[in-house]
Amino acid sequence: MGAVTALAGLLGAGVGLGVVLAWAGWRGVSFPRPRRDPLRPRAERATLRLGLAAGAAVLVGAVTGWPVGALLAGLAGWGLPGLLGGTKGRGEQLARIEAVAAWAEMLRDTMAGAAGLEQAIVATATVAPLAIRAEVATLAVRLDGERLAPALRGFADEVGDPTLDLVVAALVLAAEHQASRLGELLGSLAQAARDQATMRLRVEAGRARSRTSVKVVVGVTAGLALGLVVLNRGYLAPYDSALGQLVLLLVGAMFAGAFVWLSRMTRPTAPERFLVTSDGFATGLTEAHSHQKSRRP
Repeated sequence: MGAVTALAGLLGAGVGLGVVLAWAGWRGVSFPRPRRDPLRPRAERATLRLGLAAGAAVLVGAVTGWPVGALLAGLAGWGLPGLLGGTKGRGEQLARIEAVAAWAEMLRDTMAGAAGLEQAIVATATVAPLAIRAEVATLAVRLDGERLAPALRGFADEVGDPTLDLVVAALVLAAEHQASRLGELLGSLAQAARDQATMRLRVEAGRARSRTSVKVVVGVTAGLALGLVVLNRGYLAPYDSALGQLVLLLVGAMFAGAFVWLSRMTRPTAPERFLVTSDGFATGLTEAHSHQKSRRP
């Protein structure tokens, strides 16, 4: 009887996953994707998490007959990918910071050859670092029918990186107020971006041990729960009652809170963007000038 129940649970999980995949196809989510898109990766991750949550909830609910168990399994299927993963996203952030630094240096060197700012942007559109090449190409196209400052603001919104905000703030003020020594400022900002990337690498190295500990704790907890369900189902018989389901809900909430706390311990606080209002451009340039002065002998 247990094998039949498990088979029914697997079939139900397959049906749930099929429904999710059909929904993904209807929404137009495709795999793989050649270029980075700021919106589609979120939809893909949400689709994957939704499929895992639905499959886990159906499987656990069919095997155990516990509605609370199905709920907790669904929450685990939704949250565990983010808890155990995330290294790819952090790697993309570091690559984007390095790309911003390299692009700032490209603009500086191109402008040193007696090219204007708009001409320098267009010239670097095809050779910009891969992490921001698509956005730089879009910026170059916008310059054909849009003024430089609004195009740069749209470019900053597309990339959405605090480090790029500094560079864009300098470029916007240079375009609107003819700021002097822009090449030197771009070089200083590029060095600041590389220093930030180096600092983040050191922080990530220090947090690697904590992330490993989180994975071990989660793996042992999940393995223990699975082992009890498969090997010693009678030990979990008290959870079959309504009171047992309430206790299971409390225990599951405690574990979920602990896992969320562990996840926050291993994730650095993301820096906030400051180019969200017009005042941010002045603030960004002031910070850039301050950093430049601090680096002078």
